[in-house]
Amino acid sequence: MKQCGLIGDPVEHSLSPVMQNAAFREMGVNASYYLWQTHAEDIASRVVSFRSADFLGANVTVPHKQIVLPHCDDLTATAGRIGAVNTIVNRDGKLLGDNTDAYGFAATVRGVGVESGRHGTALILGAGGAARAVIVALQQLGFPRILLANRTVEKARRLADDLGGGDVLPVDWDTLDEDLPTATILINATSLGWHDGETPLSPAQVARVPRRALVVDLTYRETDLLRAAKLRGIATVDGLGMLVHQGARSFSLWTNLDAPVGEMRRAVQAEQSRRAAR
Repeated sequence: MKQCGLIGDPVEHSLSPVMQNAAFREMGVNASYYLWQTHAEDIASRVVSFRSADFLGANVTVPHKQIVLPHCDDLTATAGRIGAVNTIVNRDGKLLGDNTDAYGFAATVRGVGVESGRHGTALILGAGGAARAVIVALQQLGFPRILLANRTVEKARRLADDLGGGDVLPVDWDTLDEDLPTATILINATSLGWHDGETPLSPAQVARVPRRALVVDLTYRETDLLRAAKLRGIATVDGLGMLVHQGARSFSLWTNLDAPVGEMRRAVQAEQSRRAAR
């Protein structure tokens, strides 16, 4: 039986095992997906083990997405541009580092009708690792204007300089009210939203978002931000789709098979319901 799994620290709350193991069962792949909590000092030995024929590869989560870069033999263009790896593929003992987060985000918004951003303005809240993948996805979708808001504006400026070609503009969080009415798509890429009562925007600020906009929260559940947007009649998407689509892309890279996206989504939703009932 082939192996693959998730390396990170921590990993115990990950939904990836139920999602990927459901995909393996559905497609008749003789493989299992595991959780491998890995400390930074153990990364080299962990990654080198993936060269064995027993391994399809692995997923990588925080805080190791950048640490694993030099341990891969080659990187895809997307992984190189984002500057992070979330998927390692074993190709006959050579390790390819890829990043499927941008793919996952693009597939999610395409699923609700955003095929092109030619005439739109995207506003991203947060300038961390998640924002990097979102920026690349928005550029691939053709958004000509991407605003990047962060409480530390210098961090947003560095990210804009790194990934932008004049299309990514840092904005001051204190003047966010002026930018909200221009948004075609608003993305929460901050960590605010994992717990009730946490939100990056006040209800008054949400009221400044155009009703024709799309509000996306990368958190895997309906957040206070999404609820406030829904009350305004604004279309919303949570981060579950991004999780499923990035996982589906990883599955395809490991197996050369089309991923059973519907089955993967159902498995994740069932696990979420099970955890909520505990």
